[in-house]
Amino acid sequence: MNPGRYQFDDFTVDPVDRSLRRSGAAVELGNRYFDALTLLLRERGRLVTKDRFMAEVWHGVPVTDEALTQCIRTLRRLLGDDAGNPRFIETIPKHGYRFIGVVEAIAADGRLTQAQVAGDQWRRGLPVGAAAMIGGGMAGVLGGLFYGLGVGPGPAMGGTSALFVLLAINMIVGLVAGAGVGAGLAAAEFAPDGRWQWTVLAAAAGGLVTGSVARLIGLDAFTLLFGQSPRDMTGASEGLLLGAAVGLAAWVARRHMLPLAKSAVLGGLIAGAAGVAISLSGGTFLGGSLDFLLRRFPESRFRLDAIGAFFGESGFGPVSSAATSGIECLLFGACVVGAISFAAPTKTAAGYRKAP
Repeated sequence: MNPGRYQFDDFTVDPVDRSLRRSGAAVELGNRYFDALTLLLRERGRLVTKDRFMAEVWHGVPVTDEALTQCIRTLRRLLGDDAGNPRFIETIPKHGYRFIGVVEAIAADGRLTQAQVAGDQWRRGLPVGAAAMIGGGMAGVLGGLFYGLGVGPGPAMGGTSALFVLLAINMIVGLVAGAGVGAGLAAAEFAPDGRWQWTVLAAAAGGLVTGSVARLIGLDAFTLLFGQSPRDMTGASEGLLLGAAVGLAAWVARRHMLPLAKSAVLGGLIAGAAGVAISLSGGTFLGGSLDFLLRRFPESRFRLDAIGAFFGESGFGPVSSAATSGIECLLFGACVVGAISFAAPTKTAAGYRKAP
């Protein structure tokens, strides 16, 4: 059902009457600019490309990009908006514009029509959450391979057995962490605008909750398998900071419509840097937890000394701990942000597509 009018802030736009009012007072606006505003409102929360403006506002009449730039500039001036810190119209560099303000679509009979908006939010949020969970599981498998191949075989347990144990623990923790951060990113789709703060805060909250859950799962798994569990293991604080880093990377990747490879690299770099910083500030990830456990079993030949030697240490020291924390978080960020880039739809003039 098409709305009778749109309301945002103290503005009312009536597409049928072709009127724009502010606090009840009429605001003069040219036909082209009015069409551009109604197009942005109709696609609120989604990217409107330059091609769509040219097709639906100028109807194929050849004009320069400057005409569209002037149109948006005029709309911002009339709405009291600021390009540097937008409340209503956000610029997506080299692609187009997005209306990010809170909009009420009101039917001709005066009823609010929010069902379609909510449906769009669910359609955007669910793929994001599912992709993040799958990406977290993938990161867990890769992390398990990294540590499984980095320990030597012992007399009580073969190298293959150790590999499968570490794969299982990492995959479960990765799935849980990915699900939590993904739930936060999906919740951010319901935010009143598309600003980065919502995405970062939501992902951080998801990381905080699931960091605690992942800690409990990891401690129980280590106790079941080894009879002991590490004192310090990834928990709420590590989850919060890593979630915030992944949320920031995901927002930047989606805002700039980065392809899969660039999204994964961006996610890996930001999350990897966060992992190193967390480790240097006293946080612990799987590498530190494994080293603590293996040192509690002096009769075991399992050690992370090979990994330590790679980083120039005689054992698994602070450099190795910081480096492996960075690698773990790099894998998590790359897999989660890359998976979101692959699975989450992006709006273009031709309709929804999946980012390559």
